[in-house]
Amino acid sequence: MKKIKLYQFIWLFLLIPVACEDFLEKPPQGELTQSNFPLTADDALLATNAIYNTLRESNFNSGLFPLADIMSDDANKGSNPDDQAASVGPFDRFEHVKTEGAILRWWNTLYKAVRRANVVIVRVPEINMDATLRSRLVGEAKFLRAAFYFDLVRAWGGVPLLIDTKPEVLQRSTKDQVYDLIENDLLFSVTALPEKSVYAPTDLGRATKEAAKALLAKVYLFRGKFAEAATYAADVINSGEYNLEADFDDANGVNGEHGIESVFEVASFGAEGLENGGNQYGNVQGVRGNPNRGWGFNRPTLSLRNSFEANDPRLESTVIFLGEVLDGVFIAGDGSTPDASTDSHGQAEIECYNQKVWTPGNSVPPSFGHNRRFIRFADVLLMAAEALNENNNPTQALVHLNRVRQRAREGNNSILPDITTTNKDQLRDAILQERRVELAMEGHRFWDLVRMNKAVSLLGPLGFQAGKHELLPIPQTEIDLSQGTLEQNPGWEN
Repeated sequence: MKKIKLYQFIWLFLLIPVACEDFLEKPPQGELTQSNFPLTADDALLATNAIYNTLRESNFNSGLFPLADIMSDDANKGSNPDDQAASVGPFDRFEHVKTEGAILRWWNTLYKAVRRANVVIVRVPEINMDATLRSRLVGEAKFLRAAFYFDLVRAWGGVPLLIDTKPEVLQRSTKDQVYDLIENDLLFSVTALPEKSVYAPTDLGRATKEAAKALLAKVYLFRGKFAEAATYAADVINSGEYNLEADFDDANGVNGEHGIESVFEVASFGAEGLENGGNQYGNVQGVRGNPNRGWGFNRPTLSLRNSFEANDPRLESTVIFLGEVLDGVFIAGDGSTPDASTDSHGQAEIECYNQKVWTPGNSVPPSFGHNRRFIRFADVLLMAAEALNENNNPTQALVHLNRVRQRAREGNNSILPDITTTNKDQLRDAILQERRVELAMEGHRFWDLVRMNKAVSLLGPLGFQAGKHELLPIPQTEIDLSQGTLEQNPGWEN
């Protein structure tokens, strides 16, 4: 009975949505069971689409709230002072606990996503169907499984590796074992997936060869394999499939959806509810009050706002300030949120919002239509710059770094001058700073600080403790149900 209860908790939510004819235009609906699914080529496509549908689930986004930003120096909890003060507020101060609901919801959703990917990876190769399509679908599933485990290993370290549809034992694997699976999945995907330009318009949003290479480059950065990271990032850069949007706003905005800069994103629709194709990621962070666009969580900090160089246009494209007019909509803000206040660290704060999730409109439903970009071409350029610098090639690193800064200037050559230093330590800091302002509020900053050993110095004043807060606690419910099979992360035992 103990095993059954544990598997029920993690696994028995498998509801495979039946996808409609068009991958992008309509969301998957309905459900099937694993006992008779998938058996045909059509089933294989439906099962693969079901994995993608998990990306729209609200709890896929770190348990609904953008915790990676809130735990960084880029964002505060946001919303009004009382809203989720006891559950989300502690992440601002690194006072979160192992029983916090968002942690459990995120863990469960990631493992549900892994489960769906495993169904395709294990069962689709047995289906008699077009061999090229079969390989592609398995490649998509392996790319997605790698992405899910990449979240798991960054958030919790060594986690249970579940690679079958009927796991028998739930035990923690080592961190290296998890990364090895991720690398192997992505290497398969590189060989099985087509370029973005090969897909039909109705299939935009599916994993591509370059998306797999870009994620592989990021994984290699996290493992300190800089030569490999540089190689795969260069492959994406030289593929001819991607470029920077001319307008920085379009890199995350509606005009750039599935555009030249988007290496991997999740398509969403301006309608409330997963069953209608909506994604609550944008709604959770949307402007609160007038206009009523969402809940207002994840507020850009004073530290982030001050980190932009003088006249950097990206500041205005990253932060919504009260009194702005966006797409003809006046931003008045929330009456119950102080226009000016002091945050939990004693810093002066103002009511402001994450502009990167903005979608045109003055009501709630359109805010569910933000297409979240998981990998942008600018990120790939900065990954290449970092890997090359660490591999003692600062000259080429500067080419990629300054390409990002050139776009940010918007034609004004009096601002954001090229970085010229070839000193390894100075260039490393410059690249980290460029990642902060270019990718702000996109969920990268916390992980960057941890992997680059900057978290103690920069987040320590916010409450970060070395040897503990690099990882989240394994959800206490999972520890209890495992009857001792799962061990807690260091620092979280009590």
